[in-house]
Amino acid sequence: MRCQFDSRKNLDVQKKHGISLDESTEIFDQAYLVDRKSDDPEQFRAIGWARGRLCSVIFEIRRDSAGEYYHLVTAWKASKQEEQAYGDQI
Repeated sequence: MRCQFDSRKNLDVQKKHGISLDESTEIFDQAYLVDRKSDDPEQFRAIGWARGRLCSVIFEIRRDSAGEYYHLVTAWKASKQEEQAYGDQI
């Protein structure tokens, strides 16, 4: 799946959460858990492994002339609750 994100937001997320949106794209290369985060705008949360640690990323599914892609909004190290959910499902 193609992933895109705002380059300025990428730097902000890395400073705040210790993982960049660029690094978090690794989540989508392996088994990951997805659930719905919000309806307006429609956003999803993916939990999976990136850079050797369990992380969460919020994304939107968007479309352009090349087709569907994931627009990454933010990312962080998974919380204990997210680790539990991932462990229960994967």
